[in-house]
Amino acid sequence: MKILIVKLSSLGDVVHAMPAVQDIRQAYPDAQIDWVVERGFAPLVRRCKGVHRVIACELRHWRQDLFSAQTRQAWRLFKTELQLEHYDAVIDLQGLSKSALVAWLARLAPGGKRYGLAGRSEGSSFEAPARWVAHVAVKVPEHIHAVTRSRELCAAAFHYTVPFLMPYGLLAHENHAPKAIKNVAFKAGLKGVVALVHGTSRADKEWPLAHWRELALLLNAAGFGVALPHGSATEEEVSNAIASGLPHAQVWPRLALDSLTNALATCAGVIGVDSGLSHIAVALDLAHVQIYNFDTAWRTGPLPLLSGAPQPQSVPQRPVGLHHPSQHTLRQRSVYAQPTPSVDAVWAAWESVNAACFSGPGRTRVPG
Repeated sequence: MKILIVKLSSLGDVVHAMPAVQDIRQAYPDAQIDWVVERGFAPLVRRCKGVHRVIACELRHWRQDLFSAQTRQAWRLFKTELQLEHYDAVIDLQGLSKSALVAWLARLAPGGKRYGLAGRSEGSSFEAPARWVAHVAVKVPEHIHAVTRSRELCAAAFHYTVPFLMPYGLLAHENHAPKAIKNVAFKAGLKGVVALVHGTSRADKEWPLAHWRELALLLNAAGFGVALPHGSATEEEVSNAIASGLPHAQVWPRLALDSLTNALATCAGVIGVDSGLSHIAVALDLAHVQIYNFDTAWRTGPLPLLSGAPQPQSVPQRPVGLHHPSQHTLRQRSVYAQPTPSVDAVWAAWESVNAACFSGPGRTRVPG
């Protein structure tokens, strides 16, 4: 069976689609799974177990100069690559006009079908062409996590039950991380390094600089070094401001997505805002606390790696929330408050996650 996944962007959404690929692999071990994605995220998809071929496109770039000779040539090359195979199933996991166009252009094998979403789920975008292109439109609950939505769509398309385990299948190569990053904790005699992911595409998702500084000081006092990734000049300024004067803080150089994934994999954990890097931390099964200024963790925050486990709610600032029976042993948690979570709430969540991950004789990881 040949299957094409269409999930073009963005970074967090691409990560959220990876468990669906692992589900398909479990149900159909011999399936060939190809994936169409924006070129900027292609390096990450190439690390997803079970993906046979990554077909990169640049729709974001092409639509800025739609009628130029360069765009027309690039579009022809993309279309040629897309149509090299005839697929038994084309799965549009995005539900937008641009993903519908790609699904429509893909060639089907005799008897092949296109599958997509029947409509919008809460907090997610949906455009009607996605429904028109699909031979089979799958209805999912309106209130559903982004990961679960993709898994339910694929399960309905291929007639299997969503598996109990929920691996992402994202591979990282810790040995390939830059040496200056990989060895910093060992050289300083620290317990490990915690990456602080402060960068986000939306200003209303940011956490105050003073909070990051206070959290970094707490981590240093607890024996953890602090690593500060960044993806722009503005984010680099924030990283430098957080690191300034701290005994154990390292501002990472700006890294490509491949190298950044390897670097994150060397960390003892990640604390970050709702962003693509935080979702990568979840996929790598790192100890993780995700910070929310909006009550949307139910849709994009960390889920248990067991699909049948109780679904976590956002951890409120009140300490009582930290003792919810479905959460106190989780290795990944979300913290939500308005206008923004306090340092105390985030630190309490980190201590809980840290205890769950490192209290035993060794670190326990669920295989990807």
